[in-house]
Amino acid sequence: MYKTVLIETDTRGVATLTLNRAEKHNAMSGEMLLEIKAAAAQLAADDKVRVVVLTGAGKSFCAGGDLGWMQKQMQADAATRASEARILAETLMLLNTLPKPLIGAIQGNAFGGGVGMASVCDVAIGVDHLKMGLTETKLGLIPATIGPYVVARMGEACARRVFMSARLFGAAEAVDLGLLAKTVPAEDLAAAVEAEVVPYLSCAPGAVAAAKKLTRDLGPRLDDAVIDMTIQALVDRWEGDEASEGIGAFFDKRKPRWQG
Repeated sequence: MYKTVLIETDTRGVATLTLNRAEKHNAMSGEMLLEIKAAAAQLAADDKVRVVVLTGAGKSFCAGGDLGWMQKQMQADAATRASEARILAETLMLLNTLPKPLIGAIQGNAFGGGVGMASVCDVAIGVDHLKMGLTETKLGLIPATIGPYVVARMGEACARRVFMSARLFGAAEAVDLGLLAKTVPAEDLAAAVEAEVVPYLSCAPGAVAAAKKLTRDLGPRLDDAVIDMTIQALVDRWEGDEASEGIGAFFDKRKPRWQG
């Protein structure tokens, strides 16, 4: 059914949603975003699914935006850029509001949008060798549509440590920042995720869904107005000179002008 994601559900109702572009480090293309969005809607509507585990195939969890997708955005008009940004925003919103527990099994590096994907998980557990980073500002862009979820997960104070600098950080700092609940050696990841899954199987599914919604209602505001604001902020960056220079330099394999 899907080309870029996999869904596997066991007899207990534990579904695993796998980002399945290992050869591209699970970078998010337009096709992949639409498929994640459809998969999230499918899992939300399936009463047999009790818990969802989100992970990636291969060495990386998610490398952020696909390079081919970025090239297309360079040539697109503002309306097209806004439409593409909205797909990512709506995909993250569907995952964030999934009426099932969403457990992240972060088996490899996560950059840009990959950090956003980890941030919408109710609990994210990572391998102890991974690297993470919000790398958008190196390209003259900003972590806009993922921003509400990243800041909600970290809090503003922690977000300021990594949101603007594009620096990479390791697993231990990701725990300190609140992005990951804990880290484990790769060989222990499955067991650590299973330990998070099992308690939910003793809980009433409707109560779990209601409790999850309540936590969102009590937390930071993440509504349509916020989503629209982030989309416009990203489009404004795409329209500026820095994005053209930063992305052009990336594809030309040269330093952008602000790196001297």
